[in-house]
Parts: sequence; C-alpha cells; structure tokens
Amino acid sequence: MASALFALALLAALAGPAALRLARRPGPVTGRDGRLSTSTTLALAWTVILVWLLLAILAYGLTAGGGIRYFQGPDGPLSTLTSVYLPLLGGPYAALIAAKTVVGLRVESGTMAKPAPKPTATGRRPLRELIANDSGRTDLVDLQYVALSAVTMLYVVLFFLSDVGAGLPHLPSEIWALTGAPAGAYLVNKMATRGNPVITHVSAADGLLTVEGGGFTEPRLTVDDTALAATPDPVTGALTAPLPPTAQPPFTVVVTSRGLRSDPYRYAPAG
Repeated sequence: MASALFALALLAALAGPAALRLARRPGPVTGRDGRLSTSTTLALAWTVILVWLLLAILAYGLTAGGGIRYFQGPDGPLSTLTSVYLPLLGGPYAALIAAKTVVGLRVESGTMAKPAPKPTATGRRPLRELIANDSGRTDLVDLQYVALSAVTMLYVVLFFLSDVGAGLPHLPSEIWALTGAPAGAYLVNKMATRGNPVITHVSAADGLLTVEGGGFTEPRLTVDDTALAATPDPVTGALTAPLPPTAQPPFTVVVTSRGLRSDPYRYAPAG
C-alpha cells in the first residue's frame, strides 16, 4: 500500500505541474494552426506515463527492492520494456512525426488549409479540440484515438499500482494495437482528408458580413443558400459581403471553394 501511495504521489508530482503549465501556455502541444494537437498531446501523455513507471520502479528498487539485484534476471521489473512498452510509446510518436510531415506538405502545396482559431479570452485551448476537426465538429477518428489511448493508459496505471514491486505490468504484448492501430487510422485520416475550406468565425455589423477561416480559393459564399458577392481581404484572406435585408440571424453560412464545401457555420449573435 505504501508503495502504491508513493507511486501516486510521484505521478501527481510529474503530471500536475506539466498539466498546469500546458493549461496556461499550451504552445508545446498545439499544431501549426494554434489548436491542440491530438498526436502531440497523446505522445506527451505516454512519455509522462513511461517516465513515471521507470522512476517509481527505480525508487522501489533502491529502497524496498534491495538494490541492483532487484533489476536482474529474465523476469525482472523491466523485462517487458522492449516487448510491450516501447511499442506502446512508438505508435503515438510515429503518428506524431508522420502527421506533422503530411500536414506540412499539404499546407505548403495548398491542398489543405489550417487557419488559426479565434483566440479565447483566457488564452487556454478547449480540450474538445483533441477530438474535433478544424471546423470544431467531432471527428470520429480523433475521438477513437483519444478514447482508446486513454483506456490503455488507465490499464497500465491501475495494473502497476496493484503491484508496484512487480515492476512494469506484464500486459499482453498485443496491447500495443490499442495505440498502434488508432495511431495508424489517425495518420491515414490526415492523408485522406480533403482540403475543404474552413470557417473559424463569422461576424455581422452595419449590414456587412465577415467570414474568417482558410482555404478560400475562388470562393462562393452563401447565407441560407442565398449566394452573396464576396470580396476576399488581400491580407487576412477573410471574406466580406453585404448582407441582404432578408438575412436575419440566426442563419447558416457556407463557403464553397474549388467544388469543396465547408462545414455549415451557424451564426447567432450573442445576447
């Protein structure tokens, strides 16, 4: 029991400050568009878990474990490190590196838009971005990647706490598939996603509609299926168009570019 309590305290000491730091300044876990990056966040989470396991086992070995002999032998506390835990970590990191490469190449070639989101009042990014696409809608592939990774982490943590002295939990080697397979699906989704235009914010004032986002190449702007004459801003790329008198909020805004349609954006002014 004392070993488990110490391990929990060590986990809190590692994860707590890191989580608070990232909550205030999420830069290290954001993508090139400023949103929370699913692949970066999960890779970092697995790194924290593995570092915690190794430090807790080291502390146990140097105290209750009796020293260097505790780590020796084919069934030692680190015997499953290369067969189970490095593959668990490798899947998320492979997805992270490959996804950054794919997205970077697609943005540079103009086949994908990554517009920056509207800044929040607190400067923090909502956790929902981990399971949402660039338009803010839930992405099923991102959702299953996050959910299965979280469940696998829970398995590792609980089995370790049940017997700290045994070292790394002897989980089935096939458990790597719970992170590897979702990571592969996540990467394929990044490669297959079409470069649809993305609407990040809509505002209306003095009879003028402003649509912010990205991917607006030869755009066609519609409000409740009514086409408007849109003018792109040469600096920001935002679209502006005069609102017809019949367009009263709430209404739905859609941008079509090169035959690709953005997700509908429902505009309803606050208050």
